[in-house]
Amino acid sequence: DDALSRARFEFRWEDQFNLSLDPETARAFHDETLPKEAHKVAHFCSMCGPKFCSMRISHDIRAEAQKEGLAAMAAKYRDGGDLYMPVNGTTGSTT
Repeated sequence: DDALSRARFEFRWEDQFNLSLDPETARAFHDETLPKEAHKVAHFCSMCGPKFCSMRISHDIRAEAQKEGLAAMAAKYRDGGDLYMPVNGTTGSTT
């Protein structure tokens, strides 16, 4: 169940089909609504379509958050130049 959910979230269609209880029927249902070969690697399904796919929107939000987080960390180190943070109130001096 977890493997199938992960495959669904990551748009790994072949894995979804193979992990289902009836792979042939799963493929047939998919191909009935999205018959083109390009749809075998699509990052959306026929239920919501490309503009309203909740999985795709979740991917986009995570990617944007990661990009913002990396930019914030880069700015932090660029401004302060410190790669290491003090531990338990020490200043880093060994004297």
